[in-house]
Amino acid sequence: MTDPLQGWQPAPAGHKHVVSISLGSSARNARETVTVLGQPFVIERIGTDGDARRMAALYQTLDGRVDAFGLGGADLYVIADDKRYTFRNVRQLVANAKITPVLDGSGLKNTLERDAIAQLDQVLNWRTQKVLMVSAVDRFGMAEALAQHHADVVYGDVVFGLNIDRPLRSIAALRRVAKLVLPVITLLPQDWFYPTGAKQESSVQGSGTKYYAWADVIAGDTHYAKRYAPQDLRGKTILTQTITAADREWMKARGVQRLITTTPRMGSRNFATNVLEAMFVALSGKREALSGPEYLEFIRQVGFKPEVNDL
Repeated sequence: MTDPLQGWQPAPAGHKHVVSISLGSSARNARETVTVLGQPFVIERIGTDGDARRMAALYQTLDGRVDAFGLGGADLYVIADDKRYTFRNVRQLVANAKITPVLDGSGLKNTLERDAIAQLDQVLNWRTQKVLMVSAVDRFGMAEALAQHHADVVYGDVVFGLNIDRPLRSIAALRRVAKLVLPVITLLPQDWFYPTGAKQESSVQGSGTKYYAWADVIAGDTHYAKRYAPQDLRGKTILTQTITAADREWMKARGVQRLITTTPRMGSRNFATNVLEAMFVALSGKREALSGPEYLEFIRQVGFKPEVNDL
């Protein structure tokens, strides 16, 4: 294996350094310098193109040299119905991080995204919206918030994750499926059902395409949404988090009318919840994930709000 840190530079003195290591495409790499609550940060994203060995090597090599790690392109935990499930193979990937805490964004999804749905009710009036969540068990906070605001939701976990044309139409149905399948799914390699590496750059169409046509809003993970999207998305709203300039062009080319991100733009892009969660942990000085109220307090202090863009 070549040097996993070839060309890498540590943050300047006085800066905190957050590095998100992702199984996703290296084409989405970024490095930004920002100041948050008076603290200068270097925020970095390193994609490994689906190479699990390189990801594990990066965690080992950078351990103790940065303030917090993000975990991208995979979930370490899924929080569903107040229960936390751990992906066994992902836990092994990050096991080399002994000193620097690893954050996958699950805690922030469960707080920031709930809050974002409540704020967006003034913009979208959820009662009037048909919403497709291609995958909901990995964003249970958003799924529950949409139900609480009386949106008409199709949860597509069975349709897209298991390739069975059985849309879930209620949060109760999603809870039942989560309780049944998550103990099994978390024993399997996550790339069996989540696009990594080159899969993030290609689309697959099938029986689930009709739910895109039905929906007003496509909500959830950017890669999931793009993976199963049809060519024609005219008039649609996409509600997501991680967005690059290339993603915006992809959406424009398919006719997306409006893009809403639950995370703010920092520099040239909207970073994922794993990056922001790592940033908040670094700010706190702790070596572990924060509680929901602690994340919400940081969200309030920083003033994060959903970003609405007409395309």
